[in-house]
Amino acid sequence: MAADPGLKQAFATGVDVHRSTASLIFNIPLDEVSPEQRRIAKTINFGVMYGMGTHSLAMDLNIAHAEAKQFIDQYFERYSAVKAFVESTRKSSEEIGYVTTLLGHVRTITEINSRSAVERAKAQRIAVNTVIQGTAADLVKLAMLRVEKLLTERGLGARLLLQIHDELVFEVPIAEVEQTKVVVKEAMEGAAKLSIPLKTSIEVGANWGEIH
Repeated sequence: MAADPGLKQAFATGVDVHRSTASLIFNIPLDEVSPEQRRIAKTINFGVMYGMGTHSLAMDLNIAHAEAKQFIDQYFERYSAVKAFVESTRKSSEEIGYVTTLLGHVRTITEINSRSAVERAKAQRIAVNTVIQGTAADLVKLAMLRVEKLLTERGLGARLLLQIHDELVFEVPIAEVEQTKVVVKEAMEGAAKLSIPLKTSIEVGANWGEIH
């Protein structure tokens, strides 16, 4: 959605995105990124895109505000297209009062032009979150429909039990596990054609708790 070249390259080449971000922010080679630096980068990747500010980042990472601000500035400097996406989404929602997901679902942002700075900031976060998370929800629903269709077409007995965020949980006859894995992977990764290929990982266990 932001079409940031740096993030796209990381996804396309299969590089750990959080390690890649840490490498850029800390200006060190990818293979020198420490677990702590990756943790910081992961928090920034997920937080900043959803509107996390300096104070929240400082609290989450237990660091000084000045250091948190530096991390955010470095993040947007490295991923300038992400910053442009966030700013354009906010501006558009202020002008028209709503946002849309990739598939066209609409959400009204009621307080985007509120007189209250607190309410405006909250509405701005909602606007950006909706575009990202709403699109993710769209893709999962497409994947669910596609999985059900392919399972039926291929005569497999797997049943979809749960959808948890971007995860699908199936009950599968033991004799059909390998066939079902192929079908689920094909269905989920083919749910939509995007500039970055969708990737799916599959885990198998006797029960849900065993694989978590």
